[in-house]
Amino acid sequence: MHSLEVNAIDLIISNASGQPIYEQIVRQIKGAITTGKLPPGEPLPSIRALARDLRISVITTKRAYEELERDGFIHTVAGKGSFVAEQDLELAKESHLRDIEAHLQAAVELGRQCGLGSEELADILRVLCEED
Repeated sequence: MHSLEVNAIDLIISNASGQPIYEQIVRQIKGAITTGKLPPGEPLPSIRALARDLRISVITTKRAYEELERDGFIHTVAGKGSFVAEQDLELAKESHLRDIEAHLQAAVELGRQCGLGSEELADILRVLCEED
């Protein structure tokens, strides 16, 4: 597991999480932008610097930044770097809701394969929410 403070947030990368590293970066940066921890105009580390500091491939960080830019969370200025974009908070929230729905749908499908009913799945979700 690698941890790096990027501006006001800590990026935590885990090789054991089962989630691709670029997705871990995207999820954490999107979350920081949505909650205001990374304000509009805030510069992000260069792709190479982030890769070096996290000890990961430049290709991985490039893919994360490309996805963040495609989704409108950052913008890149040639020769200057990548910056947090102005956010339509409703669009950002909608993006997170789509991600949550996809993860919950996958959990429901896995639960069905294991023979769990909706009450058991709801109980698991309640327990996980209470742990925080």
